[in-house]
Amino acid sequence: MIRIPKKGSPERDRIIAEHKACMESMKGVAGCSVLRCGEQGDTTEVSGGIHEDFVLNRVLLRMRAAMPANGKRKLVVICTEPDKSWRIGRLAGVRGVPPEFVNDTVYDNEQDPQHDIFVMRLDEMEEEDGFPEHFREGWKRRDDNWTVT
Repeated sequence: MIRIPKKGSPERDRIIAEHKACMESMKGVAGCSVLRCGEQGDTTEVSGGIHEDFVLNRVLLRMRAAMPANGKRKLVVICTEPDKSWRIGRLAGVRGVPPEFVNDTVYDNEQDPQHDIFVMRLDEMEEEDGFPEHFREGWKRRDDNWTVT
C-alpha cells in the first residue's frame, strides 16, 4: 500500500509539481482532469498526470475514497459567478446544509482551486489514511447522516 508522502519529502514535492503542471495545462478546459495537455487547453493530445505517475494516481484514488469520518469534511470548488469566479468550500456533511467558504480567496479559473484543494488534502491526510483497515462495510450506516425512520 502506498503511503501519503510526508511534508517536506522530495516525493511529495514531486507529485505537487506534477499536479500543478497538469492543472496549468488544463486551463481553458471545463472540469478537472489530472492530465497534461500537449498545448494549454487542447485535450486532443494528453500525457503525464495520472496516466504516467503511479504515486500521484494512487494518492488521488485514496483522497477520493477517504471517508469524512477523520473529522475533516470534504473540500469542494464552488462557482460563485458563472464562468468568472470560484471559491473553495467545505461541505457540512449533512444533507441540506450549505457549504462554508474556507477562505476569502477568489479564483478566476476552475483549475487553481482544484490544485489548492489537492495541497490542502495532502496536508490534512495522515500518512496511512485510507488504508484498508480504515474502511467499514455497510451502506447507509446510522452515522452517515441518513434520516432514520
